Amino acid sequence: QVQLVESGGGLVQAGGSLRLSCAASGRTFSRYTMVWFRQAPGKEREFVAAIRWYDSSTYYADFVKGRFTISRASAKNTLYLQMNRLTPEDTAVYYCATREYVLGWYTAPRAYDYWGQGTQVTVSS
Repeated sequence: QVQLVESGGGLVQAGGSLRLSCAASGRTFSRYTMVWFRQAPGKEREFVAAIRWYDSSTYYADFVKGRFTISRASAKNTLYLQMNRLTPEDTAVYYCATREYVLGWYTAPRAYDYWGQGTQVTVSS
């Protein structure tokens, strides 16, 4: 049973930074792709960033390039999202998710089999 538990959300002022974590358990994730999505009130869940566990290759949504960095710590089975230069538009619940590796990058929520419960990020102006 795969379990994903996010942490690290909170309230931050515009221009600030946060680092989200996602502790993964229940599998050996070496052949998995792990991702971050976010969902703001009244909006659909949107893709943020992805990482392939086995080689750390990454893929980002255009709106976060240069501000957010996805990474993983294999020994800890933990996924991270470092978020810098936050704006109020980044306010959302952030979710980590995972699926077994397939060729290509997938940005639709339905492509992912396992989800965490989410962590709230609020950016004040």
